[in-house]
Amino acid sequence: MAEAKEVDVLEKHAQDDHQSDADSQVDVLRAAGIGIDEDDPTEPILTLRMWVLGIGFCIVASGLNTLYTLRTPSLTISASVVLLLAYPLGKLWEKLVPSWNVPLGNWSFNLNPGPFNTKEHVLIYVMSNLSIYVRLGADVLTEQQMFYGYKAGWGFQVLITLATFLVGFCLAGLFRAIVVVPKELIWPGVLGVTALTTTLHNIGQGKVQESYNTWKISRYAFFTITCCISFCWYWFPDFIFPALSYFSFPCWINPTNPVVNQLFGMSSGMGLIPITFDWSQISYVGSPLLIPSWAILNVFVSLVFWIWIVAVACYYTNVWSTGYLPFQSSKVYDNTGSVYKASKIVNKASGYTLDVQKYLAYSPVYMPITYALNMFGLSFATLSALLVWVILEHRQSMADAAKRVPKLVMESLPGRSKSEGQDETGAPDVPIWWYLVGCALALFMSIFAVEYWDVELRWYGVLLACAVALVFYPPLAIVYATSNLKINIDIFCRIVAGFVFEGKVLANIWFFDLGYITTIKGLYFAQDMKLAYYCNIPQRKIFLVQCVGMIVGTLSSLGVLNWALNHISGVCTSAAVNGFSCPYSSTHFNTSLIWGAIGPRRYFSNQIGYHALLYFFIIGAILPIPVYFLSRRYPNSLWKRVHIPLFLGGLNYLPPATGMNYGSWAIVGLTFGWLIRKRVHSWWSKYNFVLSSALDSSVGIAGVVIFLTVYFTGASDHFSWWGTEVYQNTCDWKGCPYLSVPKGGKFGV
Repeated sequence: MAEAKEVDVLEKHAQDDHQSDADSQVDVLRAAGIGIDEDDPTEPILTLRMWVLGIGFCIVASGLNTLYTLRTPSLTISASVVLLLAYPLGKLWEKLVPSWNVPLGNWSFNLNPGPFNTKEHVLIYVMSNLSIYVRLGADVLTEQQMFYGYKAGWGFQVLITLATFLVGFCLAGLFRAIVVVPKELIWPGVLGVTALTTTLHNIGQGKVQESYNTWKISRYAFFTITCCISFCWYWFPDFIFPALSYFSFPCWINPTNPVVNQLFGMSSGMGLIPITFDWSQISYVGSPLLIPSWAILNVFVSLVFWIWIVAVACYYTNVWSTGYLPFQSSKVYDNTGSVYKASKIVNKASGYTLDVQKYLAYSPVYMPITYALNMFGLSFATLSALLVWVILEHRQSMADAAKRVPKLVMESLPGRSKSEGQDETGAPDVPIWWYLVGCALALFMSIFAVEYWDVELRWYGVLLACAVALVFYPPLAIVYATSNLKINIDIFCRIVAGFVFEGKVLANIWFFDLGYITTIKGLYFAQDMKLAYYCNIPQRKIFLVQCVGMIVGTLSSLGVLNWALNHISGVCTSAAVNGFSCPYSSTHFNTSLIWGAIGPRRYFSNQIGYHALLYFFIIGAILPIPVYFLSRRYPNSLWKRVHIPLFLGGLNYLPPATGMNYGSWAIVGLTFGWLIRKRVHSWWSKYNFVLSSALDSSVGIAGVVIFLTVYFTGASDHFSWWGTEVYQNTCDWKGCPYLSVPKGGKFGV
């Protein structure tokens, strides 16, 4: 299914000074099933089978993932689930549907064009995969409706969601020569897809088995057994014995001691003993089996230094009055230690703008130490570090790509010869002007939506947000293409919107959506373009499939979102059934409250001392420089593996993720990506990516089954025992602070 020439190029590249890196790339690609089969250009691709299954999975996957974004811990119907379920359905179609030609004038199609092939399979995944991430926009829509009380209606929801999709789509297309085409950019996130696809389509053929000197069990049998065991096991941490998910046993022993619970807690603590038996907790930030060990190590060192050392020192010395608050939380607080009541200072009656007098009479906004340090300080540092890093490390490749732009534009013009403007498969490439038309349409839809529905963001704000996305997309894509880890620029978008649209919270959240969420969606579009390259799928066909996925996924996601917000009991509150407390929307709400309503000028000028966080901009700009020169002075040292953007921005899920999530993720990732890969390399090569797919698939499917059969039906209402309560009866779960509020009932300045 995959492309042998990719491996051949890397093998030749292994002869230069970066031999070890190239060898490692070859090793990873072969382990993922890339380079095993030669391309068959006669295979049908855009078949009726592909469209029916693709649209069906697109509807189901986007709907369920939108539902799960409202839940904590959040689950994802991953690529593995779609690939796993699509395969038997595709084979069933192959066996049962008659091979009839259906004439449509001068054109016809066949109901059953032959064997279900890998290209069809991958395109079904692509269509559902892109629709899955419509959930990112659903978080913002949930924030606007449930936390600010503004219901704009279906028209606005459809237009703004499609517009953000189109902006991301066009970013991926315009920068394709920089972030997709280069051979050294592997995009590790697709390796689980290629491994599982190869495993399924080579059942009984023995193509993948012969070259490994390890267990004789086939990849498919290993996948099946692991998936079944994991499916059965997930009922324990998710429903029967949830304490296995939050396995903070020191807190169970001493549930009322704040310090013990802050050190070892997994809900509001540091998670110094990151033990959990729940794969959804371990993979909260993504499957660790797909992440390169050097990237995991950078993020783990960041966790130890910034959270377990710096944040702890600041917390217990009461910097910014954080000692009166939980150590870890995605909420913000007032000067009594209670959750900040935004409705007191901004609401529908005030036109969603800050009432300054009520704000002064109420309280400044106080943040837990991890929230302030990571979501603000490290985010500032990441922004400046990202720009300096990409200039130092990738200035030449970006300059070369920029020089190719005029040629690409000329080749896309009508009348060019067929030998020009071809993609990697030799088929006609996607013309640049297709993406430019998409950009124009996206801008029109965005501007019309924000102006007509009056969400405070003006037309020039839309243009400015898209300009921010245009500047930051290339470096973000390069980091993701090498490490499979995303870096946030959301705080930069928030600050810009806070200055331009001061006091307007709705303008702030939609500037964030157009400036940041579009770049995240653009990363997934580019990732699937790379997947198409690996699988020899022409770029024009992937273009069409991605466009259909955008439309179908948007409608499905919005339908489920509106149903959930109107029918799930207690949704977006702490009393929500089965954890449907909207954690991501809650975090977004806190951030938009700070930057939208209160604004950066007022926020940094108060007497709490948050202006010190601005120094992180300088730290971020300086750190990449010595690392860059040290890595070149000592090319065989560990400096070569130091990645400053990941060291500063790799903890971007924290909060709502905790030290337990990152700690367990790092332990599992390093165990498999370094220890097992080094000591039992054949086993790792044969089973690692398949294991990742099996765990993701089983947990995703089990989560759906448990929710629909147990929680949604109410069957869990009267199920209670020690294992369902012990972790909740602790200071960790309740978020106990280190210091008690003074006798006056308030703290701070």
